Amino acid sequence: MLDIKWIRENPEEFDIALKNRGLEALSAHITALDDARRQAIQVVQDLQNKRNALAKQIGECKRRGDDAGGLMEEAGHLRDALPQEETALKGHEDALQQALAVLPNIPAPDVPLGSSEDDNVQVRLWGEKPSFPFQPKQHFDIGEALGLMNFEEAARMSGARFVVLKGALARLERALAAFMLDVHTSEYGYTEVSPPYLVRAQAMYGAGQLPKFAHEAFCTTNDYWLIPTAEVPLTNLVAGDILDPAQLPFRFVAYTPCFRSEAGSAGKDTRGMIRLHQFQKVELVSITTPDASEAEHQRMVGAAQSILERLAIPYRTMILCTGDLGTCARRTYDIEVWLPGQNAYREISSCSHFGDYQARRMNTRFRESEGDKKTQFIHTLNGSGLAVGRTLVAVLENYQQEDGSVLIPDVLRSYMGGETHLKR
Repeated sequence: MLDIKWIRENPEEFDIALKNRGLEALSAHITALDDARRQAIQVVQDLQNKRNALAKQIGECKRRGDDAGGLMEEAGHLRDALPQEETALKGHEDALQQALAVLPNIPAPDVPLGSSEDDNVQVRLWGEKPSFPFQPKQHFDIGEALGLMNFEEAARMSGARFVVLKGALARLERALAAFMLDVHTSEYGYTEVSPPYLVRAQAMYGAGQLPKFAHEAFCTTNDYWLIPTAEVPLTNLVAGDILDPAQLPFRFVAYTPCFRSEAGSAGKDTRGMIRLHQFQKVELVSITTPDASEAEHQRMVGAAQSILERLAIPYRTMILCTGDLGTCARRTYDIEVWLPGQNAYREISSCSHFGDYQARRMNTRFRESEGDKKTQFIHTLNGSGLAVGRTLVAVLENYQQEDGSVLIPDVLRSYMGGETHLKR
């Protein structure tokens, strides 16, 4: 959520930022809503002041024994008018709040201008693409041929965009998650968390998922939301808190299932594990002060990149342009892994810097020093470290062998009981 004061003071900068995101100018609309709210506040305050003054006058009249009938009649009119104006004020406040709730974040100054993913800029290229003496297969062909990946069984139970993994492939998925968690906790100082997978609407709102992305999430009949990513519960661990900067940064990591409706993705990645309704992910979240958040962003990207480097899988890192930037982010780096079967790079992690956007929604602040009455909003960041299912896809495609087996990366073999290959 953006600061209405900043929008009022910087209308041109705000409109330019929206234009760069492919949106229409809204400063006039937002300030008009705020003007109406301010006017309503003034009306309510004037009526409250008049009510208080009348109460005082009535009291003085009664003490003197004077007739207070006229004053009491006027006070009665005020009692009728005030609730109506307070209701009107609430309406103006809600209208402004709803408008602010769907506004995107302001892109950081170094975010490249652009209208689509075609305008994203490569900032890092790592690893050599594997060369095969045969035509490389896609992951679903490899997994199905091994008898360890089954989409038909999943479809009978749950419909499209689900998968059943079995045997050594299920163990490899678990091995990847354990490996990622071990690296992030032991080498990068993240605290492992096992959070709820169901959250209330307020938690989804605080993380920026509601109201704009309600159509992309699953909601139960009793108003719980299935988490689209562990970012939601991890970020909300500090919702409403006033933090001690001496304890920051907080760095959290969690391995959870993620649930997404994939609304609007009809026809995209209909085969395989790239785009599922349920998938596993290791998520990184950092909570820090504004002066440390830029360095924290680079550190988080490095932590995510290190997983692919240890797995010896080629990747590239892209900084997203203004037109491809997510709503909540001021800057995002996408890490894209090489998939030989698709002959393409595909996203495996997004690491985003949100500034104080989520903190304003959660009302999470800090004080510079003990006893300081003034508070500031903290900064939040999150990233995939990594998407486990897509990492499994990358292992299958980059380590496939001509005989149909899959070589297990060295760093995962201790998690796989010493096995060196996936075989049928």
